Amino acid sequence: MSRSDGRKANQLRRVIIKKHCARHAPGSCLIAFGKTRVLCAATVEESVPPFLRHSGTGWVTAEYGMLPASCTDRIRRNSTSGRIYEIQRLIGRSLRSAVDMSVLGERTVRIDCDVLDADGGTRTAAVTGGFVALALALKDLKHRKILPRIPLKDYVAAVSVGLIGGDMLLDLNYEEDVRADMDMNVVILGKDKLVEVQGTAEHQTFSRSQCDNLIKLAQQGIRELIRIQKQVLGKISFL
Repeated sequence: MSRSDGRKANQLRRVIIKKHCARHAPGSCLIAFGKTRVLCAATVEESVPPFLRHSGTGWVTAEYGMLPASCTDRIRRNSTSGRIYEIQRLIGRSLRSAVDMSVLGERTVRIDCDVLDADGGTRTAAVTGGFVALALALKDLKHRKILPRIPLKDYVAAVSVGLIGGDMLLDLNYEEDVRADMDMNVVILGKDKLVEVQGTAEHQTFSRSQCDNLIKLAQQGIRELIRIQKQVLGKISFL
């Protein structure tokens, strides 16, 4: 099928990541997936949640929100819907999969993801940009000799895929997302290990083979996203 923005079925939207966009945060970036733009900022707290006190291990968590003018209809400020909580948990789980908590020590890295402009894929952009903000904040801790090394185990990124009229599409924009027969958000590490797969039949069910092929398509897109992350972060040795 032809896509409204002229992309091929297996093509990402134009991805731009600009780092150090929030000067008070040790790690930050502005990420764009096409018209979707998300500001990701990482801050470090010298404490952990109660369940981790005296454990010697750290924590990574995320907060996600959409600014009032990020959509056609105004979003109520400080909205706390179930969708918001679900996306926050997804971002947090995804980023924790890439961190060695024992090296982080009893510290919390909090990633704030604020959607400035929404055109589909806000959660996948938040995961992908959130990792860049996280890596920059951890690099700063290492630079200031607070940590002996950067406590990362791998890169991590996310992308959406979906079925429309039997065609498999990568990185859905909003117009595609709302009419997809099924869609899926996929989070994968740099070593091609799956972190999370969220797949939903919106208008029709899908087969196991379709599911497998969509994950393969997502892997292709995530390899490209991780290539972009590496380009933005430059030389950062943690592997």
